[in-house]
Amino acid sequence: MPRILIAVDGSELALDAVHHAVQLTRDGLQADFVLANVQEPASLYELVVSRDPDLIAAASIEAGEHLMAPARALLDAAGLDYVTEVGVGDPAHTLVDIVESTGCDMVVIGARGQGALSSALLGSVSQELVHASPVPVTIVKHAEVVEFDEGEEEEPAA
Repeated sequence: MPRILIAVDGSELALDAVHHAVQLTRDGLQADFVLANVQEPASLYELVVSRDPDLIAAASIEAGEHLMAPARALLDAAGLDYVTEVGVGDPAHTLVDIVESTGCDMVVIGARGQGALSSALLGSVSQELVHASPVPVTIVKHAEVVEFDEGEEEEPAA
C-alpha cells in the first residue's frame, strides 16, 4: 500500500492538500498517510533565554501538533490511517528527510502556505520540494470559490 506524505502548516490553503488526499481515497486509492509539519529552528535568542534545548524541542513538537489539528480532524472524519511527524529546520529539506525516514512514495502539498513571504514568493516551499524530493510531488492549487448574491442569477453559457 502506498504511503503519502501530506505537508501542512496550519493554514487554510494547506488543507487543500488534505482534501485532495481524501478525495483520492474516495476515488478508490488505498493508501496510508504521514501528516507532516515543519517548525522553524529556535533562534539564538530563544536558545540563550531558555538554556534548555529539550524544552525548546518539546515546544516545537507541541506547536506542530497543534497546527496539524484541523488536518487530523479531516483525516479522522474520512476514517483514514495516518501518523504525524513534526520536524525542525528548513521546510523543504526537512520534508524530504521525513519522506525518506517514513518510506513515503509520494508527497501532496498545497500551492501556498502561511510563510511570511507567501504573497511575494508563491509556493516557494512547494517549488523547492519538487526539486529536492526523491518521490513525486503533487502541488494542489487552491480552488477559487465563486459566490453569487441571492438575487443574482448565473449567466447561461453561450
